[in-house]
Amino acid sequence: MNPVRKHAYIELLVVSLIWGVAAPVIKFTLGGFSPGVFLTYRFFISSVIALFFFIFFGLRLPKDRKTLIFLILNGFLLSTVSLGLLFLGTNKTTSVDSNLISAMAPITIVIAGIFFLKEHVTKKESVGLLIALAGTLITIIEPVFRNGGSFSGLEGNLLVFASVIVATATAVLAKKILRSGVDAITATNLSFVIGFLTLAPFTLPKIFASNFQILTSIPLKYHLGVFYMAILSGTLAYILWHRAEKSIEISEVGLFAYLYPVFGAPLSVLWLGEKISLPFMIGAVIIAVGVFLAEWKKKRYDTSSK
Repeated sequence: MNPVRKHAYIELLVVSLIWGVAAPVIKFTLGGFSPGVFLTYRFFISSVIALFFFIFFGLRLPKDRKTLIFLILNGFLLSTVSLGLLFLGTNKTTSVDSNLISAMAPITIVIAGIFFLKEHVTKKESVGLLIALAGTLITIIEPVFRNGGSFSGLEGNLLVFASVIVATATAVLAKKILRSGVDAITATNLSFVIGFLTLAPFTLPKIFASNFQILTSIPLKYHLGVFYMAILSGTLAYILWHRAEKSIEISEVGLFAYLYPVFGAPLSVLWLGEKISLPFMIGAVIIAVGVFLAEWKKKRYDTSSK
């Protein structure tokens, strides 16, 4: 295997572990902080880290105006919009559901390629995509079955799925930006600074009005969750993700999202005491079948074409 590709795979495996664990960590930490305060607090820590990166390595902004605009737009979508939707959604659903829905990113990336990049897919791949989407739909509406017809939790799943759609757009944007010569460290750290600057006007007045009690009155265990999301799931994971995305195809980067539930679901059950319902299991199995059909065919094609 090509050493560059092998290194990218190792980086993405680490990212999958970090982001798989992130869903239950987010769910737990939201027990102490509201989504807005949580995100602002997280982005503040990441922005401080970014400042040190900029001091020691420099802020290498692209000279091309179009690339710079894409870089800023990607930072806003990646931080404020995508993570904002994810946190709001996870606050209203289970971390198990959040993890499985987030793992649908590779499928949405393929679909985006079909509609916006006119990429070709085989009939078997199309069937696999449709099956996976059907499984995702079952997972999204699973709270309705779990709660005896109540729509409680459905809103959260829809918000998480919306975050996946936005993340798909950022994956395409990031690939173009990185190919234009923007380094992974700059792309990562700038996105967190943008996230803090765009959220601060809405949340800092509340923090100041409470005389910082919103932060100081919260037990240490919830602060540790914020630091995990800022340092490991934030700065470290996104730098590794951007580095890997620069080295290999975007479709292969997305494949590692399938590992999120593998790492996150057991922790959600054992740590948070969440239960895995029958509709969830049905949806997960259907998604797995669809993914297998879509990806297995593609792998066969890739292998035969070498």
